[in-house]
Amino acid sequence: MAAEVEEFDVIVVGLGPGGEDVAGRLAEAGLAVAGVEANLVGGECPYWGCVPSKMMIRAAGLLAEGRRIPGMAGGAAVTSDWAPVARRIREEATDNWNDKVAAARFTDKGGTLVRGRGRITGPKEVTVDGARTLRARRGVVISIGSQAAVPPIAGLAGTPYWTNHDAIETEQVPESLVVLGGGAIGAELAQVFARFGAEVTVIEAAERLLGPEEPEACELVAKVFADEGMTVRTGTEVTRVDHHGAAFTVMTEDGSHRAERLLIATGRRSDLAALGVGAIGLDESAHAIKVDEHMRAGEGVWAVGDVTGKGAFTHMSMYQAEIALTDILGERGPAASYHAVPRVTFTDPEVAAVGMTEREAREKGLAARTAFTRLSSSARGWIHRAEGFVKLVAVGRLLVGATTAGPYAGEMLSMLTLAVHSRVPIEQLKTMIYAYPTFHRAIEDTLRQLD
Repeated sequence: MAAEVEEFDVIVVGLGPGGEDVAGRLAEAGLAVAGVEANLVGGECPYWGCVPSKMMIRAAGLLAEGRRIPGMAGGAAVTSDWAPVARRIREEATDNWNDKVAAARFTDKGGTLVRGRGRITGPKEVTVDGARTLRARRGVVISIGSQAAVPPIAGLAGTPYWTNHDAIETEQVPESLVVLGGGAIGAELAQVFARFGAEVTVIEAAERLLGPEEPEACELVAKVFADEGMTVRTGTEVTRVDHHGAAFTVMTEDGSHRAERLLIATGRRSDLAALGVGAIGLDESAHAIKVDEHMRAGEGVWAVGDVTGKGAFTHMSMYQAEIALTDILGERGPAASYHAVPRVTFTDPEVAAVGMTEREAREKGLAARTAFTRLSSSARGWIHRAEGFVKLVAVGRLLVGATTAGPYAGEMLSMLTLAVHSRVPIEQLKTMIYAYPTFHRAIEDTLRQLD
């Protein structure tokens, strides 16, 4: 006897930040909503990403600040202790990876929480764990997020390697760590563990760390890592991984590296094949689901968050959720625009950027010009005894991109994001009165170069 089909107005597959937001708000609007989640309601951000990782980074930053006291403010003896960090992550951030509060937040709004792995089995139809079939009257929202992508390296499968989840959950700092991947996640976690005493090696297949960013940022972070005693190997392919006893051996074309732990941070992916998007005519082999400006992926299908390939961070999911919500409700809402997407890598120094890099602008055939100022010649650099820079990319009278690296770079990015987003003419930016010129002087100096 066939199982009974359960009907809802909307089915949301994946209750990460964007999915939970759109599902909850649709339920509040009076729609019958099913939220399908195989893991934790709330997704990556509250349990492994935004909150706990920043607790780790904050703790590591405090150690670094303490070690900067000599020569600036007296003397200091700094001793690291991972125990309070691990305790804060478990007790304050994640409730020991229990989502009861987030689940209740959704069901209290009238939503139906369906635990299990959802697979699209037809138009407006989702089957959970192969047994429970849900059907939507209006449509399906796809918000499955992304998972750590594990490369097919010989010997790696079956070893106790870490992903970012394991690194966040650890209660002990390893004596030594190889980080495979020098993107934002790999770089941030590598510096954290190094500052807590681990001997860290970062191996990156590309020619530089933080590959999508401006080359000046990549060079700066690599220099700081080396100054802090970390080993950085770029342009290096891993040929094999072995694990014997209590150690990994990571082999490359130019030698091998031995460490207690191996962290895989080689990017993230959304498994569209497992989701079954082929059943609604979408490409299961694609890197992301293609959506229009209203987050529509097809008739009765919307997608938000990492799965759209527009940026793997929480605010992007929330931004897209707002757009999808208004479209599902039949209201007139904003159209998605991605010309001013901001991003921050929370290394020390921070690397914050918005819009296009110089290379991206030139690849689009734009007549881009740039301006560059080092913090060593600005007040911010003198005050902090810190390295960094501001780089602006302009086309005509407008900024199309900006990067700033240094202390509080992420906070400094807000005005540059507004300038790129709102297309503020450079002439107007030059005439602004800045509330704290000590920290913005480098931006002023760089703007003056853009005649």
